[in-house]
Amino acid sequence: MKIQKFLYRSLYILLLTVFCSTAQAVQEFVIQDIRVEGLQRLTPGTVFNYMPIEVGDTFNDHISVEAVRSLFKTGFFDDVRLERDGNILVVLVKERPAIGSIQIEGNKDIKTEDLLDGLKEVGFAEGRVFDQSQLDQLERELRRQYFSAGKYGVRIKSTVKSLDNNRVAVSINVSEGKAARIKQINIIGNKTFKEKKLLKSFELTSKTLLSFFTKTDQYSRQKLSADLETLRSFYLDNGYVNFNIDSTQVSITPDKKDIYITINITEGDQYTISGVKLAGELILPEEMLFNYISVREGSLFSRKDVTNSSTWLTDRLGAEGYAFANVNSIPDINDEDKTVAITFFVDPGKRVYVRRINFTGNTRTRDEVIRREVRQQEGGWISTPMVERGKIRMQRLGYFKEVNVETPAVPNSADQVDVEYTVEEKPFGNFLAGIGFSQTQGIILQTSITQDNFLGSGKRIQFAFNNSQVNRRLGLGYVNPYYTVDGISRGFNLNYQETRAFNSNVTAFDSRVYGGGVSFGIPVTEYNFVSTAANYENTRLSEDGFFAKQVQEFIDENGNVFDIFRLSAAFSYDTRNKTILPESGVLHRVSAELAVPFFGDSLQFYKLNYRAQYFRPIFGDFIFSMKGDFGYADGYGNLDDLPFFENYYAGGPRSVRGYKENTLGPRDSFNRPLGGNIKIVAGAEIIIPVPFLKEFDQVRMAGFFDAGNVYGKDENFSFGELRYSAGLSGIWISPFGLVSVSISKPIGDKPGDRVQQFQFTFGNSF
Repeated sequence: MKIQKFLYRSLYILLLTVFCSTAQAVQEFVIQDIRVEGLQRLTPGTVFNYMPIEVGDTFNDHISVEAVRSLFKTGFFDDVRLERDGNILVVLVKERPAIGSIQIEGNKDIKTEDLLDGLKEVGFAEGRVFDQSQLDQLERELRRQYFSAGKYGVRIKSTVKSLDNNRVAVSINVSEGKAARIKQINIIGNKTFKEKKLLKSFELTSKTLLSFFTKTDQYSRQKLSADLETLRSFYLDNGYVNFNIDSTQVSITPDKKDIYITINITEGDQYTISGVKLAGELILPEEMLFNYISVREGSLFSRKDVTNSSTWLTDRLGAEGYAFANVNSIPDINDEDKTVAITFFVDPGKRVYVRRINFTGNTRTRDEVIRREVRQQEGGWISTPMVERGKIRMQRLGYFKEVNVETPAVPNSADQVDVEYTVEEKPFGNFLAGIGFSQTQGIILQTSITQDNFLGSGKRIQFAFNNSQVNRRLGLGYVNPYYTVDGISRGFNLNYQETRAFNSNVTAFDSRVYGGGVSFGIPVTEYNFVSTAANYENTRLSEDGFFAKQVQEFIDENGNVFDIFRLSAAFSYDTRNKTILPESGVLHRVSAELAVPFFGDSLQFYKLNYRAQYFRPIFGDFIFSMKGDFGYADGYGNLDDLPFFENYYAGGPRSVRGYKENTLGPRDSFNRPLGGNIKIVAGAEIIIPVPFLKEFDQVRMAGFFDAGNVYGKDENFSFGELRYSAGLSGIWISPFGLVSVSISKPIGDKPGDRVQQFQFTFGNSF
């Protein structure tokens, strides 16, 4: 269509030129006026602006050709003719129609909004002049995109319908068809490694049991390119310096349903490292820099190790203010003895200083609240680890959905940068009135008003009311994380709680507790933190009830009303990148709690606890994590044993999954869980990306292995009494609270254990 129009126009201009050349003497005249006919939407002024002719000019063959050519070049007209009416030049035009509407149907893989935006960028949009060539180009581009996604059976049909007022309606109908599936992937030329091992790291696969959900058997040109790079990296990381992918053939069956991929490779020989050197301007001592190089003489050549070493050296120089340092690895390949000598050439560049630190996106959070988390200082030389640490500390505040940082160079300065932090705020205020469910506590009615960042000051206030079959609780809390300029925090709390434990999986008792306290947090170093607290509680146990022997004996010996004054201290080491659903880092927390003599019938006991978490990305979006929670407690002074209501419990969604909550360990005289004074809980998880929700960081899925139990004071501790479980779990931090689900298989359970393979909670605090 486009070629035909081009030929018609060219022929028209050629004939016009020939005609003018043969009748030049007849056609020449002085133009006294210009009249335009045939316009519908355009104004005559538009035509005059593009014509190289004015009143008073002498009309001849040259001017006529230029005029026609100029008007055709605008793209506004399908036809242009010049005629003479006396000494008046008459311009006859036929306008191209305008696009009245664009409708796209049948497209699922490519969003309509994205298509319309792309069309608008090339001038194909409602209200613009319709150009058939642009529509043809659109069809070709759509086919190319669908072909790259493996949908070779796609059919695209465009319809142009005339409307009134010289407009057209454009309709594009897409029949995507089914994506061609990979029938087989073959690697030819591999001698050292088996094909199965090489294909194991590929994202593309032939049909598997899970490919219906994962779509890994659906061909994609981009995914194949990524897999080829993965294959190349595998060989280069195993010493094959001269590895080469000779060719890649992708063939499709005549019915366009099955695809066969053949990859031809040449492995080459395996090379080892013959030596490692540093060159250039080192800045730091050579022996110090060598600590950041993982390449060692005698080891196999690994491009990954070489690249990582260059990155670590660059980061180390960045910590000294050389933000634009460049470390290049230069290999010297010896084909005779199959070795490679690596030289890391260091070019530190100029030391860079920070001019300003700026924040954008914090429409409600005060500037000072964010600035106090920044570890980089204005006016000092830049330290890339400090800049990144500021980003992590902002993420840990919990005020922001996302935090990004850039270090743009200052214009006209070779040694200055600005640090730009961009944040996206979360809603700080939260009013929650809803219903939750726990398999232990049943239906939970909860109401809370929370301000994590009260008036943008970083202070936290909270009022909460929870009511379930087990507990009724009122709480009021306040925390100022920067009570002093040095980052010492101070908090207050008031609480009232009624407990009816008969409705839970623990020994039966009724209690009423009210109290309050004050707490302080003291940062020791960047990752070390000390916290202290003093809390007072008044506890009243019900005297009348169908209680177990252990509960009744405690009340008979100590009464039923107690004053408890708790002093506690904790030391923590925390490098996690987030406080909720972290992805990397470790947490170690050691805490001690001492109930000291106060007045009246005060109870005296102590508790020692150790808690640990470990997170590390292992490959792709997979994360390995471990956890441990250990506790020991006992009475002293006026108590020989720990009060039964202070016992540790294990089992359930937050300790050893697969067993009913709180049911592990010693039992009372009615065979109900009594808890114990020793707790051991540990576990390991492989956190896996959730299909279709990889970008949604409020959802997490994991395969887990749990172990743990609790022991009474009179029991002999034995690892043989530990209970185990394995399974799958999921967590969703929803707008309505935490939703957790787990499916597990208890391992090593014994007669009398209360197993619960499916467990879930909704609406409880995290």
